[in-house]
Order: sequence, then C-alpha cells, then structure tokens
Amino acid sequence: MTEKVQIKAPFRADLVGSLLRPERLKAAHQQLAIGEIKQDQELNIQHAAIERIVKRQVELGFKAVTDGEFSRRYWHLDFLWGLNGFEKDDSWQYEHDFKGGINAAANVHLAGKVSFNPDHPFFAAFKYLQSIVPEGVLPKQTIPSPALLFRDHRSDNWAKYYDRFDDYLADVVQAYVDTIQHFYDLGARYLQIDDTNWAYLIQNLKDTENDPKAHQRFIDLAKLAHRVIKAVLVKLPEDLTVTSHICRGNFQSTFLFSGGYQYVADYIGDLPYDGLFLEYDNQRSGSFEPLTKLWHGDTNKRIVLGLITSKFPELEDEDAVIKRINAATEYVPLTNLAWSTQCGFASTEEGNKVTEDDQWAKLALVQKIAKRVWADA
Repeated sequence: MTEKVQIKAPFRADLVGSLLRPERLKAAHQQLAIGEIKQDQELNIQHAAIERIVKRQVELGFKAVTDGEFSRRYWHLDFLWGLNGFEKDDSWQYEHDFKGGINAAANVHLAGKVSFNPDHPFFAAFKYLQSIVPEGVLPKQTIPSPALLFRDHRSDNWAKYYDRFDDYLADVVQAYVDTIQHFYDLGARYLQIDDTNWAYLIQNLKDTENDPKAHQRFIDLAKLAHRVIKAVLVKLPEDLTVTSHICRGNFQSTFLFSGGYQYVADYIGDLPYDGLFLEYDNQRSGSFEPLTKLWHGDTNKRIVLGLITSKFPELEDEDAVIKRINAATEYVPLTNLAWSTQCGFASTEEGNKVTEDDQWAKLALVQKIAKRVWADA
C-alpha cells in the first residue's frame, strides 16, 4: 500500500499541536502568577522546555513541529484574550460538566471594538519557535477558530459596542485576517485553526432532530460559523497552508461531544482549507462516509485521519490502523490522506492522563505507520 506524490503540508505523519507541559514549567507559571519569579525567569524556563520538545519532534521525523503551546494555559482563551476588544472573565462557570466532575472556570467576553493587536503575545512565541527550528522543518502555528466567539456568552453584549451585528462580524474577520497576515509576515507558512464549534453543533443538531425550532437555531449557528471562517480564509496569502482541527473536547483525557460529521459536512466541505484534522479514534466519531463531502473532491486538500488516541496510553495495533486507513480510501484517495493522533496531548496546561513517555510513543507510532502506508512519509 504505497503511493508517491509531492511532499506537502499537512504531512503524511503530522501532529495536532499541544504537548504535555513538564512539571518545572507548570511550577514556573504558578510562581510567576504569585510574583515569586519574574517574567524573564519564566521565559527562560519556557524556552528551555520548548527547545527540548522541538528537538524530540525533529528526531522522530516530523516535518512540521510546534512549541507544544507551552506559552499558554488554554488552547483557545489565551489567543482570544490577546485580541483588542476582548477581556478575560474568571467569574464564569462552564455550562457543561466535564466527565469526572471537572469544571473549567475561565472565559472571555467582549469589552469594546474588536481589532488586531500588534503586540499579541503569540507573535513573540512564534518568533522563538521559528528561531530554533532546523532548516527543512516548518514551525506550525495553532490558533482557535473565530466561530468560538459566538458560543458560551462571549458575544452576547455585542450591541453595547456596535449598531449592527454585521459590523461586529466584520471586525472579527478583519482582526483574524490581520493577525494571520502578521504571522505570515513573520515567516509562518503553516497555520492550523482549532475548532470545537463544529463538534458542539454536531451534538446539538443530533439532539434537536425532533425539535424543529431548536434545530433551526443550530443550523443558523452553523451558517454563521461557515460565513465568518470563509470570510477569513479567502483573504489569506495563497502560499500559506491553512488547516483546521475539528475537536470533540480533550480536557484531561475527557470529551464533550459525540456524533458523526454528516451533520456539518456540508458547511465544512467548501471551506478553502488545505487540510482537515478529523477525530476518528473511536465510535463516537461516526463512520467515514461523510469524508466524501468533507474532502469535497479537492485534489489540493488532505484529510488527516486522527485514528490514534492521545487520551490514553495504550498503543494502537498497527495492522488495525492500516486497515482503517484502507477503509477511508473508499471515500478519499490515498493521495489525499494523511494521519495523526486524534488531538493534542494538553489542550490545557493540566494535560491528558498520560505520561511523556506515552506521548512520545504515540507520536513514534504515527511516524512508523505512515512509513508503512506512504512512500513519501
């Protein structure tokens, strides 16, 4: 089972983004928060940790590497807090209990006109990653989807700052376009937009199938997400590879949403992404059948199958994984397939319930199987 084509991102063996934070880095974040150490001391510890994981990713053979999101606490909120017009909200309690009774208690709310922040802290983080990545390896930048702003009360008060909702949307789009353009100007050529909103919609569209009024509300939200994301993507540089990871929740090895991609495939399929990272590590993800619509016949798009879980330490059976990749070729040509873990290993600073050794073993398995399947892996 081999097929040789031009090497491009997303790569045959790719990774989603976040990695387990070492205990020394977690402690440094806490020390900084209570004033026991200064920012430059924390940054030195952070940079040393990033340098170590970049070296390990390169040693494993990854052609694109991340900084593990080591400068963040959350996969999404830190980015949104950095945009002009949004503020941190620590008073908010999450509406949905995570499995195991764990609650996240931070959010973001609109606090003014939205715009690009030239001093967004993610820029400095990217510049450091870029400075230590060896020649021939891409630094991969991850950011959350703008669609997350239309959930969890983050935009409820838009009318306080805008006369029209469309004006608010236009500012959100422009802030994203300007931010991504700045990453590009700094040298970024591989960017991933992480998106739990589609999984939220999958769950709710499935749950409201017998309630037309409620169902329509989620259809409208899907259309809004599609509209805003597409408005961003069409304005980006042509030689910037942009992918999206569709996540069902990953906080400390838990999940939030279930259901197959058929509920949102029509909205995602025509978005001009270069690749889609799709969770397919268990039965909650549904069948491969929606891949036809998600791929959308785009010969320049790669579907990255997340067939190996990052939530638990047990290693998947190689032959069983290859059998599933083969099954996916019924809907998408092997040329347009790649694979990865289903998610990162630390969507928040707490990390999944696996060890660093487990994490590296999973990523080594991604590389090993890719080499068995694709000649250009």
